[in-house]
Amino acid sequence: MPARKRTQPIGKRLLKLRRERKLTLKHVANETGLSTKYISQVEKGEVTPPVSVLLQLSRALEIDSSILLQEEKKRAAKKSRDDYQKRTEAYTYETLTPEARHKHLKAFKVFIDPKSHHKGVSYQHLGEEFQYVLKGKVEVVVGENRNVLGPGDCIHFNSSIVHKLRNLSSERAELLVVLYTP
Repeated sequence: MPARKRTQPIGKRLLKLRRERKLTLKHVANETGLSTKYISQVEKGEVTPPVSVLLQLSRALEIDSSILLQEEKKRAAKKSRDDYQKRTEAYTYETLTPEARHKHLKAFKVFIDPKSHHKGVSYQHLGEEFQYVLKGKVEVVVGENRNVLGPGDCIHFNSSIVHKLRNLSSERAELLVVLYTP
């Protein structure tokens, strides 16, 4: 019986891609605005990057982000819904546009644990972001501006501005998030 090909964790794949392109951590940090320490932690699997960081790293490595995102979806499909691949300690996502190779628009369904916020780095990436709340009550901070959104509310902003997301409710929040990256 032939051995099944296992998909490498995302950090190892990113490290391999960076080395194949002969890029230093410092170069990738300058291209993304992320610290070399954080990128190294991602590559070592010490932290799980959010979608926005995957998009930044994909751009810096000059690869199509949908390849990484689609592989993550395949890996997650092998697990139960409760064991879905975490992006951070507090939220999970499901890509809604895995076929969007070489496209600028990507859509995700994002789930945020009750009374939690994204830990780790703040989010910032070129382009625009649209968030539509399906369930729960969330706080979206864009720069210094605080926005509280409930079901049916939405926000559209310049995603190059530092932004953070937090679930204010006691239920798991669900959002539709669409990212445009030039």
